Amino acid sequence: MTKRITVRTRGQGLHEITSEMQGVVREAGCDEGLCTIIVQHTSASLIIQENADPSARADLEAWLNRLVAEDDPLYTHTAEGADDMPSHIKAALTATTLSIPVVNGRLGLGTWQGIYLWDHRRRGSSRHLLVQARS
Repeated sequence: MTKRITVRTRGQGLHEITSEMQGVVREAGCDEGLCTIIVQHTSASLIIQENADPSARADLEAWLNRLVAEDDPLYTHTAEGADDMPSHIKAALTATTLSIPVVNGRLGLGTWQGIYLWDHRRRGSSRHLLVQARS
């Protein structure tokens, strides 16, 4: 089963989507198999990260923002603002697809793991994902 999901973000940052992905697995009736997710944007990415302590996600966001600074004079792709090229670089450094095993009808995540859509643009947006759950 393949499903298109839209996630409305509040802007730059990590937005947890674990329950939505588990919902696709449940709806597909997948007991053992694989859940594959792709974000259909070049300025957003997907990661599996700690879902218990929000400071871990805040530190990760701050670190990546320091690594890929806005307003670098070497950027030429700036038509959509100062966060335009940095958002593409951040997506290239992270992942745009994830594959997660499904075991006993559940995503095979660890105790403290969650699935996150990472929006790299400052303005909020509707982000589109394709999710496929297969036995």
